Amino acid sequence: MHWKPLNHLAAAVVALGGLALIVIIATTGWQVFGRYVLNDTPTWAERLSLILILVVSLPIAAIGLREDFHLGISLIVEMLPKRIQRSLQIVNAVILAAFGAAMAYFSWSLVTSTWNRSIPLLGIPQSFQYLPLVICGVLIFIFMIERLVGLIGSSARVRTPGEALLDEAVDAPRQD
Repeated sequence: MHWKPLNHLAAAVVALGGLALIVIIATTGWQVFGRYVLNDTPTWAERLSLILILVVSLPIAAIGLREDFHLGISLIVEMLPKRIQRSLQIVNAVILAAFGAAMAYFSWSLVTSTWNRSIPLLGIPQSFQYLPLVICGVLIFIFMIERLVGLIGSSARVRTPGEALLDEAVDAPRQD
């Protein structure tokens, strides 16, 4: 079960990640052009690309948890009775929500403690390299609360992620 406002949030995170990827490609292209054509490497390009990789990878990882396309070994869990599977899914969501909350909380201290220091080549606060950790933690927490509400609130049988994707594909409107 996905809440519509969180669908919009997830879409915005994916769009931001896509935009950051475009900027990474442009920045890296400029760095290569500067190094080999102009013989003057822009020193800021590599540092900016590293920060943007965090902007892409961390929040998108939270989307991966929401959509259940992260890595996992479910063979043993799928062999268990459905009631136990559901209990394990609830425990998993609680653990992940706690992890997301802890990640956001402790990363926030990194953001606040490095706000007055700047990244030498970019001139922006060092906090910008830790802010994606906070965002990722908050997103994981929100998405796992969404999952918990869905798991606890539904009395339907437990579906595997593959069954859920198949149901979504069948229910999706056709675009002919």
